[in-house]
Amino acid sequence: MKNKQEHSYRQKRKKSKEFKNREEYLNHELLIMHFRRWRIHLPFRDFRIEIEDLVPALAATIGKVVMVTAMVAAFAAQFGLTPEFVAENVRYELLIAGGIFVILFSAILNPKANLAGTHGPMIPLIPIIAMAGGHPLALGILIGVFGIILSITKGGSKLMALTGVGVRGGLLIYLGAVGLVGQIGKFRLWAEASNASRVSFVVIGLTILVYAYLARIKKRWLAIPLCSGIAGIVSYVMGVQFEFSTAPGLPHMNPLWWWGENTGWQLGLPNINHFVAVIPFAILAVAMWSPDYLGHRVFQELNYPEEAKDVLMDVDDTMTVASVRQIIGTALGGGNIASSWGTYMIPAAIAKRPIPGGAVLTAILCVLAAIFGYPMDLAMWEPVLRVALIVGVFLPLLEAGMQMIQKNKDSLSAGTCIFACAFVNPVFGWALTMLLDNLGLIGDRERAKELSLKERLIIPGVMFLVCVVSLALVGQLPGIPALL
Repeated sequence: MKNKQEHSYRQKRKKSKEFKNREEYLNHELLIMHFRRWRIHLPFRDFRIEIEDLVPALAATIGKVVMVTAMVAAFAAQFGLTPEFVAENVRYELLIAGGIFVILFSAILNPKANLAGTHGPMIPLIPIIAMAGGHPLALGILIGVFGIILSITKGGSKLMALTGVGVRGGLLIYLGAVGLVGQIGKFRLWAEASNASRVSFVVIGLTILVYAYLARIKKRWLAIPLCSGIAGIVSYVMGVQFEFSTAPGLPHMNPLWWWGENTGWQLGLPNINHFVAVIPFAILAVAMWSPDYLGHRVFQELNYPEEAKDVLMDVDDTMTVASVRQIIGTALGGGNIASSWGTYMIPAAIAKRPIPGGAVLTAILCVLAAIFGYPMDLAMWEPVLRVALIVGVFLPLLEAGMQMIQKNKDSLSAGTCIFACAFVNPVFGWALTMLLDNLGLIGDRERAKELSLKERLIIPGVMFLVCVVSLALVGQLPGIPALL
């Protein structure tokens, strides 16, 4: 039975020319794949690497460079570290966590676990973490430990199941709209600072036209490389300067160098006080995972055939991978805070591709970018960066949220979720509206009646309290000073 299941993909697979169009072929591929948790998976035996896998791999590499740079730069600013340190650490993360770890866990051992990316919402909290006496190594270890506990108890998948359609839709709409407006605003500010204000107008205008056309011909999976390429070329032609500055090379590979008192982070190893200081931040980081992971899995559910259950992202396994990656990456000296890799999952789902094929290409591209250096400069160039995030992450988030709101009762939950997110932040909005929705105070009252007391009140209530207390401790509730 085991051998039959393992080799069923090769037996059922057909060549693409046997189908009427490419979409039918990709749907068939999703239907015949059967990924198994924590078993060995091999290319061509259990999955194939297609041309469509290159798009999420490119998007993931761009997103990885950008997000890890932002994360490490935020830490570096607090600890007085140089830009050279930031470049070295980003390279280190690309090689170890972006390359080796991705292939081992998300391509070979468990293709149901999404790649471990960067926890963007934690970036604004880094100054507060440093002021509270936090240490990056202590923070990374505690996030990993708390994440493993949540994954073992199946807390992630349970919270996902308890989040109603309206709450999901509202969360995605808020994240997409706020992110979209933010990226356009940052692009405009950069263009003005570069004395090229018209560049932002021309580039965004062309992006809208190209994206609309790709959506019309059902080729949105091409949006990231095509729109980013056009943005870069148009900006350069219009006179915006660009130059490569990161030369080829390798970072320090010795963890003792990174955690030395006079080398690397220049902080030495953490003590017990450092661990105590980061506890609320670690709890908050893991609490934020559930809505993040929920949004990524939704894209698969919206774009995959309904019967393709065996290739869907497993939320708990993704939390396990992110937690292990967090502990290992931080112990080695990396400055990233892990989460589900959104700049990979969203374009991969739109392209109707499962996790492992693109994961292999992502790992290769991350390693090449780290070694050669120059691709890091290109990925971080403002026109390329902003357009990639707009068409690869925030527009799809907005569209997916709008697709989910089909009933009036769902729109009420979505509206409340958006309001609560805007009032505090997405993790507060998600926790509050999940509680209200499950109690039947908003949204589908019939759904609430079918839930048990634990599902209706206890689990959502505890999650809401954990989120509120964590936010209050670190000063993230409006008008309330930090309790730490």
